[in-house]
Amino acid sequence: MGEKLGMIGLGKMGLALAREMMADGHDVWGYDIANDRMDLLAAAGGTPCGNARAVAEASDITFSILLKPEHIEQNLFGPDGIDKAGKTGLIHVEMSTMPPSYCEDLCQKLAAQGIDMLDAPISGSHPQVDDRSITFMVGGSDAAFARVGPILKSLSADATHTGGPGTGAVMKVVTNLFVNASTALLAEVILTGERAGLSHEAMAHCLPKGSVQGKMLDMSIGPLTERDFTARGAVEIFVKDMGIAIDLAKDNGIDLAVVPAARAMFQRAADAGWAKDDATRVIEVYEGKA
Repeated sequence: MGEKLGMIGLGKMGLALAREMMADGHDVWGYDIANDRMDLLAAAGGTPCGNARAVAEASDITFSILLKPEHIEQNLFGPDGIDKAGKTGLIHVEMSTMPPSYCEDLCQKLAAQGIDMLDAPISGSHPQVDDRSITFMVGGSDAAFARVGPILKSLSADATHTGGPGTGAVMKVVTNLFVNASTALLAEVILTGERAGLSHEAMAHCLPKGSVQGKMLDMSIGPLTERDFTARGAVEIFVKDMGIAIDLAKDNGIDLAVVPAARAMFQRAADAGWAKDDATRVIEVYEGKA
């Protein structure tokens, strides 16, 4: 028999995860500020709720994946936050990307309300939720991971317990650091090859066969060469995540050079009105279109 699960935040990732949870036999309650996202949850077989508190009241384990800290604060600690449900023993799984120090603060505040929190950010985009090729990096207590780990492992290619509270957030930040900067670098590679006379076909064949092979290349080379900017990982999210990475490095005495330069290119893309487009659109910044 499945668990009673709650999903707070029904954007592309949250709704996709809720659908997969239901496919695994779990009952899912959900909340989003946008009514049309709640309608999609209902159409998929889930139960919409009026606020995060109602989700927590119906669930044994709650999950949330939200864009900004103020959204997290509102749904966890606001007038209708999950902490108002009064459910000692509730487990909350926070999948939002956030600064590790903020994550640790959330864990402490929820623990004071009898709620055990795991930080379980995701590596991967929403199409990868559908084929379960995402990965989870999970920080928090052994007991909470023992309960939630099997659910996360079923939804993904891997769910690793990285250590205590905040370690999942750190792992996500350093993973993003690589992914974000690599996307900008690959845009430079493709544009340089194009301008120097290489065909898209030649690059698409040769690059994955050489020493740069890997998932990042496989996911990004097509959108870059075809200029297909349908959002998988949006420009605005790259800008946010790289800012978190830069701050984490500074907090640990590291003055990054490559990542701030790459972030500046994504910021130019956002300023050009492409914030919601796929991050591969950064290639048009290099082309002088922004």
